[in-house]
Amino acid sequence: MNRTLVSFDWALKRLLRQKANFAILEGFLSVLLKRDILIINLLESESNAEDDEQKINRVDMLVENEQKERLIIELQYSKEFDYFQRMLFATSKHLTETLQKGKPYQDIKKIFSINLIYFDLGHGTDYVYHGKTEFRGIHQNDILGLSVKQKELFQKDAVYEVYPEYYVIKINNFDDIARDSLDEWIYYFKNNEVKEEFKAQGLAEVKAQLQFDELSEQEQQAYEKHEKMLLSERGIISTARIEGKAEGRIEGKAEGEQQARIEMAKKMKAKGFDPETISEMTELSTDVVNNL
Repeated sequence: MNRTLVSFDWALKRLLRQKANFAILEGFLSVLLKRDILIINLLESESNAEDDEQKINRVDMLVENEQKERLIIELQYSKEFDYFQRMLFATSKHLTETLQKGKPYQDIKKIFSINLIYFDLGHGTDYVYHGKTEFRGIHQNDILGLSVKQKELFQKDAVYEVYPEYYVIKINNFDDIARDSLDEWIYYFKNNEVKEEFKAQGLAEVKAQLQFDELSEQEQQAYEKHEKMLLSERGIISTARIEGKAEGRIEGKAEGEQQARIEMAKKMKAKGFDPETISEMTELSTDVVNNL
């Protein structure tokens, strides 16, 4: 009999920040990066201060592994058109903040930006994307490499290993067919379930340590509140345009549709949605939203 597992966003918020549960996150990262990852430290990140009311749609975590690499893990529910720029900002901000003044550039830490998203970002049919920096010759089409001395100095084999790497996992695009270990993890992200036949590293710990029944009564109540809030906000997003257009048709006037959008924007604003999300869902300008 399957027991209910807590969602991965909840685990990131509450449970995976405990050293005793690092093996779960290490399992996922090892499967994704295709090498053994050992977490030695949990670093400060934007969501380290828990706030369910304000961060219901977003969770992030920053960890350091045995090789002193930094891994930014971000989970996002609400659609953001500028999410690519946000990924870039997060890695750039961390780079500049962690290089101490006067230190050589070779001390810059390797960063992985790992993004688990529940909305359709960009245009593409796959559900896992990997981005890295390469310099390709415009005449010979060769890839610029590191010199022997640089390889010794940086302990890297290729130029792209010096730069941040990005992973985008579009969870809703996954077809629920687990073809490999990474798919088994994505199946859990999407369905809050680990099938008996799944063998991916870290999933045994998920089944053992992320059981809803094992939470304290207070944590169970908080988790149920979190899930209800998430479902409520998803419902608001999915019905915002429908209600606005329906109201407009009933009144038969452009003014009616505009007023319906404004009313929906007010409801979303009261729920704590950011102006950009409200603007995208209601088709109102951010100036209008900010002035409500």
